[in-house]
Amino acid sequence: MDVRDPDGSRTFRVGRYDPAMTRPSTIRVALCQLNLRVGDLEGNLDSLSRAYARADASGADLAVFPELAICGYPPEDLLLKPGFVDAVHSTLDRFATTVTGHCVAVVGWIEGHRMPGSDPHDHLDGPWNAAAVVHGGTVVGSYRKQALPNYGVFDEKRYFDSGPAGQPLYRIGGLPVAITVCEDVWVDGGPVVDAARGGAAVVININASPFHIDKQTQREQMLGRRVGESGVPIVYLNLVGGQDELVFDGGSVVMAADGDVLCRLARFVESFEVVDVEVSAATAAELPIVEVSTAVTRGSDGERPVATVVESASAPEEVWNALALGLHDYVTKNGFSEVVVGLSGGVDSSIVAALAADALGADRVHGVLMPSRYSSDHSLSDAEQLADNLGIDRRTIAIEAAHSALMDLLEPSFLGRAADLTEENLQSRIRGVLLMALSNKMGWMVLTTGNKSETAVGYSTLYGDTAGGLAVIKDVPKLLVYELCRWRNTRPGGEIIPASVLTKAPSAELRPDQRDDQSLPPYEVLDLLIEAYVDEDRTIDELIAVGHDPALVERIVGLIDRAEYKRRQSPPGIRISQKAFGRDRRVPITNAYRPY
Repeated sequence: MDVRDPDGSRTFRVGRYDPAMTRPSTIRVALCQLNLRVGDLEGNLDSLSRAYARADASGADLAVFPELAICGYPPEDLLLKPGFVDAVHSTLDRFATTVTGHCVAVVGWIEGHRMPGSDPHDHLDGPWNAAAVVHGGTVVGSYRKQALPNYGVFDEKRYFDSGPAGQPLYRIGGLPVAITVCEDVWVDGGPVVDAARGGAAVVININASPFHIDKQTQREQMLGRRVGESGVPIVYLNLVGGQDELVFDGGSVVMAADGDVLCRLARFVESFEVVDVEVSAATAAELPIVEVSTAVTRGSDGERPVATVVESASAPEEVWNALALGLHDYVTKNGFSEVVVGLSGGVDSSIVAALAADALGADRVHGVLMPSRYSSDHSLSDAEQLADNLGIDRRTIAIEAAHSALMDLLEPSFLGRAADLTEENLQSRIRGVLLMALSNKMGWMVLTTGNKSETAVGYSTLYGDTAGGLAVIKDVPKLLVYELCRWRNTRPGGEIIPASVLTKAPSAELRPDQRDDQSLPPYEVLDLLIEAYVDEDRTIDELIAVGHDPALVERIVGLIDRAEYKRRQSPPGIRISQKAFGRDRRVPITNAYRPY
């Protein structure tokens, strides 16, 4: 029989699955793990069409693409623009004209329209976060995401309606296939289990799942639980690439019904793989089935594709790769080709320069040494050695003349007042002005170098070391910065970050003999407190109860809370934790609540 979408826009041919029908024991799936760009409908269309052609040529029954692949993820308030949603519809229809082979495509898109002038929060007619099923030059069905995440970096309930339960299966390659989207697979006893009980032989799950440390382990543990509940294999296809603060790490997985990983794609890079997924014996279907494509006769076993199972990387390597990918895509997707970094000879500027060289190539990275009257000889030599090791351009612009001139200008106003942080911060602001001038003149993006430990407690200067386009290590605690540097020095090519950078006491060098530990507790203590208070939302009483000094706890918590206004004015940073400043942790600047 024929059924129509609730909005009346499309008609689908549906029937009931007959378990007596002959069906193949495998379905050939092409995993299309792509790096897409939010709002780049033309560019995304080109990527999708090329990947589909490759999948069809490989003899795949089904090509699977990421969540919201047509428009990129997350589109955020672009979804409130009716014209944007209409453009996504048009782009999907254009993609469908390229899907003319045996292979079926499952691609993420925005389904539904908003009436012009309607309240965007009413959701009278969608939109839905959906997965289109495309075959024969047309859209033959669309699954609407049921579970909408509304925590951490996600706020999908702001934009989307939930899809209904009991949506049809799709007969693809002669098999009843269930389509789901991202969060659906994370729900215990949810849409995946419902689909399996309804007769699905395999579940497809398309994703835009962002990276944080240990995320891949969590995903595969979850998938193991889900195949255990459902008894059917799951194809988990993830997006890859950087989008503002977020990094999508790929790592797409095909998990068999017994929990074995049949295929795992590489992380942090685009990837394409064809997998034959074995299914179990037929069961009666309770859900209606949309007829899409019939089975094809496979060749001999010798022609079966051999799936890749990429091994997991070490923790430092996956963090490094996430930062490098986030840096590369933020710079290039925003129209920049080169970057500039202020080199102080310290560990933070060293790691940012190294990441930039790895991500963009040494010829696109510029280092600037800006010594003051307080800069030590070893800081200059360490910065020079780093630049030479990396093979990046370096130049020196001494700030003493500007510092003296500004001090002379301010002297009448400062008369009778003792020197304090004002004079120290003036040096940082001069450096910020110089870097921004180079950015304006040369077209280089400024990369700032503040880490999570400093950002948390406000150990930074507004319009000084916070001035720039991207805060590369904003979510990386100081101790992890050191660990990443040591790891990078073990890679092919030998030591690139001078050993002296990793052994000397950290210092901003804004006054004579300055060290970080004169203003802050040791990072071994500070990082633990920040993780507990920021990442884990522990209370002061809980921190004191586990043995932290009460006066220190109150001081650090106070610094964290009062620094919110600085963080809000700082550039975005790449997220690697489950609680990054910005998208994850949203604390009001004007805030009278004090937990101490």
